[in-house]
Amino acid sequence: MKSDIEIARGAKKRPIQEIGAKLGIPSESLLPYGHDKAKVAADFISGLSGRPDGRLILVTAINPTPAGEGKTTTTVGLGDGLSRIGKKAVVCIREASLGPNFGMKGGAAGGGMSQVVPMEEMNLHFTGDFHAITSAHNLLSALIDNHIYWGNTLDIDPRRIVWRRVMDMNDRALRDMVVSLGGVANGFPRQTGFDITVASEVMAILCLARDLADLEKRLGDIVVAYRRDKTPVHCRDLKAEGAMTVLLKDALQPNLVQTLENTPAFVHGGPFANIAHGCNSVMATTTALKLADYVVTEAGFGADLGAEKFFDIKCRKAGLTPAAAVIVATIRALKMNGGVAKAGLGAENVAAVEKGCANLGRHIANVKGFGVPAIVAINHFGTDTEAEIAAVKAYVTAQGAEAVLCRHWAEGSAGIEELARKVVALAEGGTGAFAPLYPDAMGLFEKIETIAKRIYHAGEVTADRAIREQLKAWEAAGHGHLPICMAKTQYSFSTDPELRGAPSGHTIPVREVRLSAGAGFVVAICGEIMTMPGLPKVPAAETIRLNAAGEVEGLF
Repeated sequence: MKSDIEIARGAKKRPIQEIGAKLGIPSESLLPYGHDKAKVAADFISGLSGRPDGRLILVTAINPTPAGEGKTTTTVGLGDGLSRIGKKAVVCIREASLGPNFGMKGGAAGGGMSQVVPMEEMNLHFTGDFHAITSAHNLLSALIDNHIYWGNTLDIDPRRIVWRRVMDMNDRALRDMVVSLGGVANGFPRQTGFDITVASEVMAILCLARDLADLEKRLGDIVVAYRRDKTPVHCRDLKAEGAMTVLLKDALQPNLVQTLENTPAFVHGGPFANIAHGCNSVMATTTALKLADYVVTEAGFGADLGAEKFFDIKCRKAGLTPAAAVIVATIRALKMNGGVAKAGLGAENVAAVEKGCANLGRHIANVKGFGVPAIVAINHFGTDTEAEIAAVKAYVTAQGAEAVLCRHWAEGSAGIEELARKVVALAEGGTGAFAPLYPDAMGLFEKIETIAKRIYHAGEVTADRAIREQLKAWEAAGHGHLPICMAKTQYSFSTDPELRGAPSGHTIPVREVRLSAGAGFVVAICGEIMTMPGLPKVPAAETIRLNAAGEVEGLF
């Protein structure tokens, strides 16, 4: 089998105007970036408001493991499968962050015969959205320090500046630092640091904004610092939101590309699900719903992180109602959850599969707890045995759901047609009754506890008195209605990345809380999770290069 990049390079792409025409987007409403990608113009999107919505399908997964799950691959494959059975379908996924691509992932456009193309551009600079977000974020950072340098009329307390800088690369050396050293001309020294761009509140705002006016208002609402009397200083107090909106004007418009089978795909936004809300943009999703019968989107990492935030943040804020959810699992990953080391995953081990299914069962129950009908996609690997597959299907049946074996990685839409038909039946069955996990009126700490206990099955949540008092202060300031964005390891229901399976009764320690007033949520940072990741011992960057023909190699 060819590598993903070799398959993508041989794709029979159609001109982007033809892909737009499938959705009724006129060529004059497409802003081309080359021949195979384009942004959809804002004025066209604004004219869609009276149209009915198609059905929204969420693709989520079990907790990720080094064995691989294939959530994006399944999202793309299902979109192609729906097209194959005659449905007008659109795929909606996030853009790839450079940091993880050069770190562990090596690419994030799907895999095998279920990919979004152009794969290389999507995994690298694409249409420049991340650069625009990085620039807008750091413009605000520069304006804060500049304001202090020129007299600080807002009385910002330099010890209480909460707005850090960002870059789209994993670089642990930038997590904590002192800036403005070198004397009077360089400003006032203070401690700060960098987060990765996908953790930026500007990224979250771009992905939750409805239009340019909403974007500018949300940017203005960002809390950047506090005064000595502890009153907040907002982005609008620095008069920064207008210039930031200018930098983000084009980035707000969704990107249209295609799959290997020429199904339209919107690729827009890229917040991580372990440190942000983990969904593609509201603009892309709501636009797709006006243009298609079925919209297939994904949420980052496992259902405990991405799906919970998709339901409790994105759907709540955007008024979306998912019709069904697909939970992706692999036999290999279930074995790993059952205690098998990566080196032993190729050998049949039905007992380990059955033990590992506890993780899958937890995700099925959690998704159903939101009132969303769920089906399981077994993403097939060549080492899977009939007995192992049968064990998963039997377990899922006992949980009141169905598991379907999918071969889309090797066969494209032909290998996922059965799942596509069953997703349609599930979505059109009328059994859904979606509702978020908690009401807006619940207290902030109670919301954290609700997520921890109902989704993670934790026994308790611990937090210092200062954190609890901060949450109470935000409630008093009018932020108590906001949802919670949990930041924790993606590898476990607990905060211990090594604790696989379905642990219960563990403790969730909250070490920090951050107010994202512009995005409209409160971030609870749990355990040892970092908002600036580091590179692994052997980064993917070591094998990414240009070959003699000038083609990219090393993207998976």
